[in-house]
Amino acid sequence: MGNDFLKRPRISRWYYKKKFFNYPINIFEIVVKFGVVFALKIISSLTFRKLFPIKPEDNLDTWFRNNFGDFLAKPFFIDYNQKLWGIPCNNLSMDFATQRIKGVSIKNAVVESIKSLFHIKGKVKSFIQEFYYPKFGPGELWERVADDIKENGGELLMGHEVIKFLASKDNINSITVKVGEEEKMIKGDYFLSTIPYKELALNITPRLATEVIEAAATLKFRAFVTVALVVKKPFITKDTWVYTHDEDMKPIRFQNFRNWSPYMILDKELSVIGLEYICDFNDEFWNMADEELKVQGKNDFLKLGFACEEEIIDSAVVRLQDVYPVYEIGYNEKVNIIRNALEEYENLYAFGRGGIHRYNNSDHSMATAFLTVKNIEEGYKKHDVFKVNSDAEYHEELLVED
Repeated sequence: MGNDFLKRPRISRWYYKKKFFNYPINIFEIVVKFGVVFALKIISSLTFRKLFPIKPEDNLDTWFRNNFGDFLAKPFFIDYNQKLWGIPCNNLSMDFATQRIKGVSIKNAVVESIKSLFHIKGKVKSFIQEFYYPKFGPGELWERVADDIKENGGELLMGHEVIKFLASKDNINSITVKVGEEEKMIKGDYFLSTIPYKELALNITPRLATEVIEAAATLKFRAFVTVALVVKKPFITKDTWVYTHDEDMKPIRFQNFRNWSPYMILDKELSVIGLEYICDFNDEFWNMADEELKVQGKNDFLKLGFACEEEIIDSAVVRLQDVYPVYEIGYNEKVNIIRNALEEYENLYAFGRGGIHRYNNSDHSMATAFLTVKNIEEGYKKHDVFKVNSDAEYHEELLVED
């Protein structure tokens, strides 16, 4: 990407009780915006849970309560994650906390709040204030990758739905793809898969053992709907994104694309906001007409007070299936059942977020791709892609090199 990989400020806030405040939490800001009584309730609630923790701590609900206290945990973490995952937090595995939010704690929040008073940069990645971002958005990176593949003699077959993996005893021999109404077979030496892990298992022929099929059938994903609004204002807010915790807000957050990169919005008098909604594939929200979703997005955005209705001049809807692998309690055992079966095929490599049912960020998902290539170069599956973003390498706690 060279100079087209921009260093951008990371500014994110939470919206709760009609107020905006910084994420991660700044204790002093909480006191100023919500009052001393609110802050004392946080402290007393946390103190109580440290003295009397819930045992056993075996689900996400108890982890939130024990680490943040009930008063803070309920609105900011438990209710929000129920909106995100569509099931109660006591049905969710603690793996989510281990991978994604373990670095965020009251202790770290206090330390980082004090550091911010003296303009000392944080060393925990949760609190770092800059990201790198492609000039014209993430898609530009993959367009350049596609160009490199073609320039080096590779062929990209777009719009081909994989419907079957034809296997022998220890190898995948070919895949069957569907293009429109036509089906065709493609042979290969290696098969690298990022399709949802459950689909990979279900599409192997001959059919895998009943235990594997049953495990695959129960893995769940959440779908993702973005309602993009074009707003006739050059400036909306300083934020790159805002997490919407307020009870009457249906989206989980909104993004301000100009603040990710000004080159993404060619007209300097306009801004584009993306409201992000989570649902299940083919549920009532997913099946809403585009016009209904646009109205939903417009109404949700107007509640935030950044624009008036007349300033929203255009909109669009983008739906994505199988975006967030759900960490329902017991999911890991099912993933391992599938993994044990698929690792019998020496030329089949699964990786990526959906590809191994692991809720990684984009950078860690790409790391699993790098390791997959190394596995092909250096020997059969020497590097364990399932360990990317495990505790030892956890990206929100890893100290940043000077």
